[in-house]
Formats: sequence, structure tokens, C-alpha cells
Amino acid sequence: MASSKKRGQTAPVETSASIAEQTAAFLKAGGKIDEIPRGVSGQTSLTARKHITISTKS
Repeated sequence: MASSKKRGQTAPVETSASIAEQTAAFLKAGGKIDEIPRGVSGQTSLTARKHITISTKS
């Protein structure tokens, strides 16, 4: 049976509880969470040019 896991690494397992604990620890340590409005993209004009054009011409 083949495994996609690399040797020496454990499989990442996250639960809602562990994510909540990590978030609470981050905030307690002074971390800040910024809310990004819906529809805002992280792409800039330099990185937004990754469009693929598919042509049926031979």
C-alpha cells in the first residue's frame, strides 16, 4: 500500500477544537486578526496576468 506521506512526517490532523485553541493562544500572545471584506482579492496587477487562453485553432 503506497502512502503519500513523506518519511518522518506525521499526518496533519486539525479539529475545530484545536484550531480554536491555537487562535485563542495567538490572540492572547498579542496577535491580531484582520477581517478582509468579501470580494477583495490578494492579487495585484502584477500577479493578475495569469490568464490561460484556450484556442481550438490548429
